[in-house]
Amino acid sequence: MKGLIQRVQHASVEVDGQCIGSIGPGLLLLLGVERSDTEENADKLLHKVLNYRIFADTDGKMNESLIQQGKELLVVSQFTLVADTRKGLRPGFSQGATPSEGERLYEYFLTQSQNRLTRVSAGRFGADMKVTLCNDGPVTFLLES
Repeated sequence: MKGLIQRVQHASVEVDGQCIGSIGPGLLLLLGVERSDTEENADKLLHKVLNYRIFADTDGKMNESLIQQGKELLVVSQFTLVADTRKGLRPGFSQGATPSEGERLYEYFLTQSQNRLTRVSAGRFGADMKVTLCNDGPVTFLLES
């Protein structure tokens, strides 16, 4: 499972011209599910997302987490994140989860996120989404479980 986290001042996601999720300061997570992923992978990645120390402490150093600062989380499914781009000029998706398994693990990840955070917003699995964000820093990390 791969998660691209971006520290944001704000972010939102639209489907068919309607905003279906938005957050203020926090993290935008683009979530990619691979064929071999399990709920254990989702739990490990969620732990990293919630506890990764990328927010400034009182000394201005990246030393605090989303949980510590009570920030918000926007989760957006991102199938292309698991693409194999090592060869040629066309991405390969053989390592991606099947749509049904990808959706199941995406929904599992969302439920676990909502059980741990006060404010979680989300995109819609498999939809054509428009994501808008104001990257803070910019600060972006690729996390894997």
